[in-house]
Amino acid sequence: MKEEQERARRPGGRSARVRTAVHQAVMSLVSERGYGGFTVGEVAARAGVADTSVYRRWGNLEALTTDVAISWLTTQSPIPDTGSLRGDLHAYASHVARDITGPDGLAVLRLVVSLSAAGQDGEQARNNLLLERQRQMDAMLDRAHARGEPAPRSMEVVDHILAPMYVRVLFGLTDLSPDYVDDLVDHLLLRLPKGT
Repeated sequence: MKEEQERARRPGGRSARVRTAVHQAVMSLVSERGYGGFTVGEVAARAGVADTSVYRRWGNLEALTTDVAISWLTTQSPIPDTGSLRGDLHAYASHVARDITGPDGLAVLRLVVSLSAAGQDGEQARNNLLLERQRQMDAMLDRAHARGEPAPRSMEVVDHILAPMYVRVLFGLTDLSPDYVDDLVDHLLLRLPKGT
């Protein structure tokens, strides 16, 4: 028992390999079948681990898929710190555009949408994911306020930058050119009050 606890606390090692394999299995299955088209047992089989390992670590499919989505969002589209709100928003929007048009981006978006229709556990998982993303955006916007810059609320970033890109990708209009993305950011910045 003590040896297992030591392994669980150590970064890397078997625990990290299992997490990576399970996350990759979920992304593959979501891409192939969509959310709800696979079971924890199928995730475990694809990852090469026992399903009891998946249940012990994540508890259920909703918690697992939320962990996968949060991990993907935070590693693929990290919140930048360029020293200015304009720079942060342009860098953030560019990262998001690149990532959601990449090989796993559509799968993650579909996963988040599907969680909304997966009952109470799915809704809670979706809410946890959205709260984590909001927390990250709030940190970026709070930094802007601390520098004396006027900053939008996080939902304004969602409404004016993220939602238009997500809708385009979900409907197969994946041409998120740098000019288009820059225009989304610039339009939001124009709405902000001038001065401090």
